Amino acid sequence: QAVIETSAGTIVWDLLADKAPNHVALFIKTAQAGGFDGSTFHRMVRYGIVQGGDPVTKDPAARDRYGSGGLNQLKTEITDELLTRGAVAAVQVPGKPDSAGTQFFMCINAQPSLDGKYTVFARVVEGLLAAQKISETPVDDKGLATERAVITKVTIRDKPAATPEPF
Repeated sequence: QAVIETSAGTIVWDLLADKAPNHVALFIKTAQAGGFDGSTFHRMVRYGIVQGGDPVTKDPAARDRYGSGGLNQLKTEITDELLTRGAVAAVQVPGKPDSAGTQFFMCINAQPSLDGKYTVFARVVEGLLAAQKISETPVDDKGLATERAVITKVTIRDKPAATPEPF
């Protein structure tokens, strides 16, 4: 699991290593190196999606380049995973399917028009309301956030064991 601490609250993902092993491996490697810490969610569609994972967003002065960093590292790993509420998928350069990297987007609501076009590598299992709150961040006419929605820390952990039902 990935535990994403943000300025809007904590979000927990189940990583889908069996579905997208290369994407999960890059996410874990980047998280463990602190690559997401201090970055922001820079693009959002209110109640639709939020996009983050761009290392350029660590620098508030580089706003005109937000969305350009961390790409062109991976080939797609398209599976039967759908972009339903809570899906986390890799961002790619428009028109270039094999251009994913550290950037990702979380679906606040289902995005069926995107099914089969992006690699889904995780699912939100806790904190979807925090992600929804991030989607409410004001944006400019290009869809870029006008306020910083910060990822303070990303921690990788083993999935906790299920709590046994009381007898």
